This record gives sequence, C-alpha cells and structure tokens, in this order.
Amino acid sequence: MIGIVGGVGPFAGLDVFKKIIEETVASTDQQHLPVMLMSYPNLIADRTKYLLGESLINPAEALADIIMLQEAAGATVTGIPCNTAHAFPIIAVVQERLKAANATIKLVHLIEETVNFIAANYEQPKVAVLSTTGTAKTGLYTQHLEAVGLEVVAVSPLLQEQVHACIYNEEYGIKAFSSPVTNRAKNELNEVMDALKKEGATVIVLGCTELPLALPQPDYNGMPLIDPNRIMARALIQHYNPEKLKDLAV
Repeated sequence: MIGIVGGVGPFAGLDVFKKIIEETVASTDQQHLPVMLMSYPNLIADRTKYLLGESLINPAEALADIIMLQEAAGATVTGIPCNTAHAFPIIAVVQERLKAANATIKLVHLIEETVNFIAANYEQPKVAVLSTTGTAKTGLYTQHLEAVGLEVVAVSPLLQEQVHACIYNEEYGIKAFSSPVTNRAKNELNEVMDALKKEGATVIVLGCTELPLALPQPDYNGMPLIDPNRIMARALIQHYNPEKLKDLAV
C-alpha cells in the first residue's frame, strides 16, 4: 500500500492523492492502487515556525509517528507532501526515528526526487524556487540543485516575502483559501514569476506543496512549472508498482 502523510497542508496531501490516480495506468476502479492518506494537521507543528525559531516543537516527531502508523497499517512506501518538512533539522530527525524503530517503509525524499527530475529532463536550466521563507532560509533547494551542477536564480528578499505571504497570509494566502485560491494570491505569484524571468530564470520550482493549487498549469510565459506534488505521486507509484506508472509527459 502507498502512504501519504497528510495535513502539511491538508489540501497538499489531497493533491498528491489525486495525482497518484492521474498517473496510474488503470481503466477500472479495481486497477487503481491502494492508497492510505493519513491527515493529522492537529498533531503536526508548523514547519516554518520551527525552522525560524518561532516554535520549539519539532514537527519531525509527529511526522515519524504517523509514518510508523502507516507501516503498521500495511504501507510499504510513503511521502510527506511538504517541501519545508524536508529541511535537514526536520527530515533528519524523521529518518533517525524510523531507523531506531527498525522501520522498513520507504520514505520518498521530495526534494531529491524533484531535483533529479529537473536534471534528467531539462538541459542547462536556470532554476528559481518559489517556497516558504523557512525553506528559503535553509537553502534546501539551492544545496540540492547546486550539488548536481544546476544553476540557481536567487529570489530577492522582497520577492520572497511576497511568495511567503501568498502561502501564509490569513486574508488571501493559499493555506487559508485553498479551494478556490484567491485571485490576489495568483496575481502576486504571477508578478514574482515575471520578475524572476527578467532575472534569467528558465524553470520555476513550485517549492511549497500549496503552490500547485494556485498554479496548476504546466508552464508560465514559456517557463516550465515544476510540480513536486506530481513528482512525488509518480515516485510513490514507481516504488510501489512501476508497471502501473504512466509514461512521463514533459
């Protein structure tokens, strides 16, 4: 069975579930794969607040607990559809907890899968990453992208503040208004991407799992939009039953 650690945020887990269905070779209900979405947003502390020192509660503990619940219920592979949760101070603790418990469930690493996808499918891209401020401050994507020789286009502090507000603002942000996403959030994200294109970006990573909810299209003004949610969905299928994975459409 495939597991999804939901609640980070709630719509992101649902989006990955939807994309697992979309990426599965199946013509009947019975041909689809078994999937377990465990969504416990009430148990998982905010990832960005922890990374910025605004909270002492490491969300890794709850994430590890949920993954072990999934293994006990029969899941053999799982993923956490939250980019910020893959920052080292969080994901390292999750991995340590699983190792200490002798867990055998496979945990797909969202950032590594996304970076490997870009490296395999785009020639000499100049990559800009839209993310939470927590993810940006850890240099999470920058480290992984540069490790495989990819050029990163920096997001200025002003643009970063704008992206973070599009995710977290309680009056118009995606976490508060996921379905539908507000026009203000969409328009401000478009402004950010226009600015990044002027800075030389040729590929945009939607580096927060809420962002594909606002930007579901495959590209923006000729720049491919890389959707880690879909990449995670495909990776989960690949690990569980590769014969059920649809051919890649890039």
